[in-house]
Amino acid sequence: MSYSKFKNEFTYKKFMESNNEVEFDRLFDDAILRLKKNIGSTYPMYISGKAINSDSLLTEYSPIDKNIMIGRFQCGKREHAKMAIDAAKKAFDEWHLVDYKKRVEIFKNFAVLLSTNKFDLAALLSLENGKSRYESIGEVDEAIDFANYYANDVETNKGYIRKNISDNSNIKINAGFQGAPGASEIVNIKLLPVGVFGVIAPFNFPISISSGMSIGAMITGNTVVFKPSSTDNMTMLTGLRIYQLLKESGLPDGVFNFITGPGSEVGDELVVNKDVSGIAFTGSYDTGINMIKKSLNLGLQKNFVVEMGGKNPAIVSKHADIEKAVDGISSAAFGYTGQKCSALSRVYVHSSIKEIFISKLIDKVRTFHIGDPLKKTNYIGPLISENAYIRYVESINKIKRSGSLLYGGNRISTQLNGYYVEPVVAELKNDDELVHNELFLPILAIIEFDDFNKAIEMANNVKYGLTAGLYTKNKNEIKEFSNKIAAGVVYINRATSATTGAVVGLHTFVGWKASGFTGKGSGSKYYLQQFMREQSLSLTK
Repeated sequence: MSYSKFKNEFTYKKFMESNNEVEFDRLFDDAILRLKKNIGSTYPMYISGKAINSDSLLTEYSPIDKNIMIGRFQCGKREHAKMAIDAAKKAFDEWHLVDYKKRVEIFKNFAVLLSTNKFDLAALLSLENGKSRYESIGEVDEAIDFANYYANDVETNKGYIRKNISDNSNIKINAGFQGAPGASEIVNIKLLPVGVFGVIAPFNFPISISSGMSIGAMITGNTVVFKPSSTDNMTMLTGLRIYQLLKESGLPDGVFNFITGPGSEVGDELVVNKDVSGIAFTGSYDTGINMIKKSLNLGLQKNFVVEMGGKNPAIVSKHADIEKAVDGISSAAFGYTGQKCSALSRVYVHSSIKEIFISKLIDKVRTFHIGDPLKKTNYIGPLISENAYIRYVESINKIKRSGSLLYGGNRISTQLNGYYVEPVVAELKNDDELVHNELFLPILAIIEFDDFNKAIEMANNVKYGLTAGLYTKNKNEIKEFSNKIAAGVVYINRATSATTGAVVGLHTFVGWKASGFTGKGSGSKYYLQQFMREQSLSLTK
């Protein structure tokens, strides 16, 4: 396989292009019916292929309706994390020696199984974290793309092994020195795995990000202790399904270990344990940076592959296509209720078009139906938890004190036991704390500007640098923005979404500043190198 042969899954697009949306909806609805008959069990952890139980349980409910129990999961402790680390370390001894072609084969199998089960996985994802069918099927597609793209990457690079050979010289010398003549050397340059990776996954993309980080570690020869989001924002059943499909794909026992439990015990053990060589994490800046600090303070040099959120801006110039800007901005801000690290939360709008932009934006947002995301007509589903709702209420109160609430701010009454809220459009000053702090909520701040370069300066004036967008027809503004914006993922004049929706193999998803750590992103040809270290091995005949 070569890069040119990689194809994205694009399930919904294919159904639409074949004029078969009815079948798409039928497959999803049937999967929901099957799922509801098979949830609510008690599930174990898995260490080295064996079911492991704890002495206490975590009960997970659907954010769609808290009366729907997803299941009961083990409340893993530090001792279970240690058991999993030991198992992963033992499995590493054999796994890192497995030929790269065999590893590629296993993850291609995984991609096939993900594809075969895509509607069941999407249904589970929607029920577990409240995504719409379109968001969920797109996420499963992304997991499939990660598996195929990374398998393709390893295959194309022939396992990241290359050979150099020096010229032979018959000249004899009494003592060696740099550049001295000598016999021919065969030098193998290899990228090799580092050992055990702790993979700590977020609630908002529990299939694609969990799969992507885990595949990145394992396809390069590392072993994994995987912890799904297990407290407050729970998405443990999707994590279990990943484990089951990996096992079905032919992955040996111990290479991927599934542990549920609080970050204070399971997550912390992964950070402090000397037998863990790397951490792959997606989540908040505070959690990510504290893990890095703690590890370094203990003298542990772990490979950290982390993405730590964003406070993502878009600029709407006076030269913008306003309709296109409204479409892209509303989707980016309010898709999945704003609970994405790439979600748009700040819009800088030129003063000359501010009023018409706001009017059209609010008109657009009024068309977004709020409610049960399992129903195809609803675009905005629930907040993930009560804590998210508390942050929402606190944020609305702050807006009323320091800015202008233009639209939204209320809880929506439904027949469901969940936290359904209106999307919020507010006008704020650029120095307002809500403009600088990541909220993970459907709250969009509008800030007025007159000078384009000042708008770029304000857009950059936060600690994060994940995604950013621009709407303008002016070529000079496009050039200025491209040269000056401090973000890893940048979109210009994109109607589908101003800041979200990176496509594996097309975009790279990478955070700058407080949004990332290595400057390399997922879904790109540089991603896998973060899970390895280089070795030069020289053999003289």
